[in-house]
Amino acid sequence: MTISKSTVPVRTLVDLARLAGVHPGTVSRALAGKTVVNDETRQRIEALAIEHNFQPNLMARRLRTQRTGVIGIAVPLGHERRQHVSDPFFLTLFGHLADALTERGYDVMLSRIIPDAEDWLSRVVHSGMVDGVLLIGQSDQFDVIEAVAENYRPLVVWGSHVPGQRHCAIGVDNFAGGRLLGERLIAQGATRIAFMGEIRTLEITERYRGLCAAAESAGTPPPIQLDTHMASDVMGEEIAANLDRVTGKIDAIACASDVIARRTIGTLAERGLSVPGDLRVTGFDDLPFTAQMVPSITTVRQDLEIGSAAMIDALFARIAGETAPSVEMTPRLIVRDSA
Repeated sequence: MTISKSTVPVRTLVDLARLAGVHPGTVSRALAGKTVVNDETRQRIEALAIEHNFQPNLMARRLRTQRTGVIGIAVPLGHERRQHVSDPFFLTLFGHLADALTERGYDVMLSRIIPDAEDWLSRVVHSGMVDGVLLIGQSDQFDVIEAVAENYRPLVVWGSHVPGQRHCAIGVDNFAGGRLLGERLIAQGATRIAFMGEIRTLEITERYRGLCAAAESAGTPPPIQLDTHMASDVMGEEIAANLDRVTGKIDAIACASDVIARRTIGTLAERGLSVPGDLRVTGFDDLPFTAQMVPSITTVRQDLEIGSAAMIDALFARIAGETAPSVEMTPRLIVRDSA
């Protein structure tokens, strides 16, 4: 009795190759989209694979190619252990990165990391689970990142760049961004500026330094730095306490992030103070909600879509063994109602 080809079980590349009348290597190359297989043969093999519901063994392929098909995205929180990945900044940047990676055929492994030892990043990059790692933020882990970057190339970080830095960082010029906000507030008549933010990370420190530089150039007093954490569970209480300290002594507030600015404006409204009437307030990041608030928030844009694309390009260049230097984007002042 003759068995029709359609009833023959197709479980392996060899089965499919026998059905197609070609070598198993041709099947493997055709299903991987290799151009060495002519279009007619590739299309015939793909049609047979669909007809027989054939699924290539991805684990075997990954063992052969020494690739996992997975990119790790990690959010290190050494400076702020209570902050969550649901923070609007993290979600916005992660969304851009995940979209770009899936379009390239990669899976994503997301980790929120509270550094518990000096080797936390080494454990991630050498886990054998990822082909490369993207870090969202440097936190207070600059030295740890530098040490790993010396021997592990497919590592790209969202953050600041300083002279002599080993690791590849993509981000905005935070010093210039802080200076833009200071110049804007001073041009609007501010002479006593407060800065809401905790200066434990390189990015936030640079924003504060830029603000101070603008004040110094204008001959106004140095901005008052007020510790304000990014964690939502303590942010409100800290902003309220900070306002208790400085209300009546300041005429403007530059916030380290848009999220802090949003909470600050809300707290001021609860106290019967208007923005910008009683106090001018600025943010940093230009997250989507800043244009929708009342008042809308004057802020500095660090283009997360362009920045995420630069991170992906740099990562895959490094995976391929190429050189990919750091990129420092130019900040852009976005003037809205709050200042």
